[in-house]
Amino acid sequence: MRLTLFCLLLLGLPAMAEVYTYLDAEGNRVFTDRPHPGNAQRLQLTPANSMGGQRPNAAPPAPAPAAPVTVPSYQLLRILVPEPDATIQNGTSGDLIVTATSEPGLLPGHNYQVLLDGRPASEPSRSPVFPLSNLERGSHQLAVEIRDAEGRTLERTPNQPVHILRASLAQKRRIKPCKHEDYGARPECRLQDKPAEEPDIPLVPFM
Repeated sequence: MRLTLFCLLLLGLPAMAEVYTYLDAEGNRVFTDRPHPGNAQRLQLTPANSMGGQRPNAAPPAPAPAAPVTVPSYQLLRILVPEPDATIQNGTSGDLIVTATSEPGLLPGHNYQVLLDGRPASEPSRSPVFPLSNLERGSHQLAVEIRDAEGRTLERTPNQPVHILRASLAQKRRIKPCKHEDYGARPECRLQDKPAEEPDIPLVPFM
């Protein structure tokens, strides 16, 4: 019991307090923090190890921020052919060759896409050369995009004008006149323009 009281006394004392012990008149061992005249002895106490208590329900450390996802970029994307504001005159076919280039070259999983007047003019392709055919007469806006595998646009050139010159139907008829079997078969030889056929007159034998 005395040992337990002694331990409680030590816990209640400040860290740097002095402890004394002596025997009282009845022969009992007494511990105190004050010197007692007579036979009191000072005890040498070693500092006790102490551990800081943990705060209850401490929040877990915040996870480290994820590294940003870098999107591949291109330093250059432009149309080589045709040149801006070019006039293409190719008779009656309305054909056009579009050629693009990029720096760096096309990355894996990416494709080129040609746009004519804001709409796709061909299927996406790894090739930078696109043959277009049967374009309507007049002015158009050309652009080239680079798209990823999901069809998202990564880069796009500015719109540039191109002018297509094609022979009109009248010019085509003058170049190649319509024959009897051409009506309804060639666009410039409309079936409603086909002249009426002359009826066959049977020959009457001369009497």
